[in-house]
Amino acid sequence: MSLIKPINQKFKSSKIIHVDMDCFYASVEIRDRPELKNKPVAVAGNSDARGVVTTCNYAARKYGIKSAMPSITAKKLCPKIIFLPVNMEKYRKISSGIHKIFRCYTKIIEPVSLDEAYLDVTNSKYCNGDPDQMARQIRQKIFDDFNITASAGISSNKFLAKLASEWHKPNGQFSIYDDEIKKFIISLPIRKIHGVGKRTEEKLVELGIKNCRDLQNIEYEKLVNLLGKFGIALYYLCRGIDDRVVEDNKIRKSLSVEDTYINDLISFEQCSNELKIIYEKLIKRLKQKDGSKKAIKACFIKIKYSNFRVNSSQISTTQITFMIFHNLLEKIYDSKSSPIRLLGVGVQFDNSPQLNLNIY
Repeated sequence: MSLIKPINQKFKSSKIIHVDMDCFYASVEIRDRPELKNKPVAVAGNSDARGVVTTCNYAARKYGIKSAMPSITAKKLCPKIIFLPVNMEKYRKISSGIHKIFRCYTKIIEPVSLDEAYLDVTNSKYCNGDPDQMARQIRQKIFDDFNITASAGISSNKFLAKLASEWHKPNGQFSIYDDEIKKFIISLPIRKIHGVGKRTEEKLVELGIKNCRDLQNIEYEKLVNLLGKFGIALYYLCRGIDDRVVEDNKIRKSLSVEDTYINDLISFEQCSNELKIIYEKLIKRLKQKDGSKKAIKACFIKIKYSNFRVNSSQISTTQITFMIFHNLLEKIYDSKSSPIRLLGVGVQFDNSPQLNLNIY
């Protein structure tokens, strides 16, 4: 009996727009400091700090700088790079304004982060139902209101819409129409498929699989045996098939905060003192995100050492107290290990509506 299940073709009638801001944090900062235009800029704090690049502009990317890169590495690649501090309050405010623009066209919006979102405009009557025209208007409105640019991708499902938004970056848009999907997808490199990381790519390349055409030639059962559940997803994605819906009420599963330290923490006392600070940040974020009204099912802690080894622990609980995190710290702290460069704490939510969260 074949493992292949009937394919849901509903997305063929869908119209999905993926909007992705161009170098969002960096663009906002350069907007406010126009003298930095055309200069390499990264939002990451001071170059001497033990931080990482949050985002950078295209002038910086020419040097090989990218998000999540240690700021000290970015400095080596581009000695003239300008580092600016992160201002999350400002970015959240702008993001909120951008979402107001989205809501003029549809109520079905799935935020991915502050700088990107999916919009289901299938039933929208704006622009005579033309998603290309809607995307152009949205991008223009963002520029008019906030003086920053956005790129957009338009297609009949989320996978293709996200791919399309990357095609004409920055400040552009691209559409993949239904009758173009087959031709578009066959030459797509496998690394462009969401979820294909370095190890999966290496495993597939070893088998001679470099693009979606190659993937389409692999039997369903073989892909499943090779990659498990992800093999099932790949079987459909390499054909341009993705029937995930745009979730306008997506539920947050967890929330966490962490700090990376300029100077390593070398004692339990130092860690305990810093733990108090990030615990207060967690409580503040919970209240800002309306998390204080949600139930939790666990608290967790993360430690990253100076050698980049990571240790973590969690405990099932329906309450949040500082002592819970302090006890978790005691549990995993190792005085014989390397100095600590990062501490993080967080909670996992139990989205059952009948439970209550208790913060002390």
